[in-house]
Amino acid sequence: MKREEKTALTDIKYIKLVPVGSVNPNNPLSDSSKESQVAVLNRCLNDYPKGIIIGKDVTIGRYMIGEHELTMEKITYHVGFERKPQWEEDEKK
Repeated sequence: MKREEKTALTDIKYIKLVPVGSVNPNNPLSDSSKESQVAVLNRCLNDYPKGIIIGKDVTIGRYMIGEHELTMEKITYHVGFERKPQWEEDEKK
């Protein structure tokens, strides 16, 4: 079997913040927007160079709309890389 070495935190040189979800009740995300956010997270974890999740922030918003309570959640994943992915540079151009 091929053994892959795990990335140590000291090897992390670049961190990308990937938000998934929204807590803004005035601008809810469409299903396609949520899918694109998850696609970015999957790309970070599966494409070369592979990133690792080193942390996450969870934001919860609770809103009263009339007699109903609306709860929204946004999770921001901190994905660490040994170097900045080339595909991210290409997307900014």
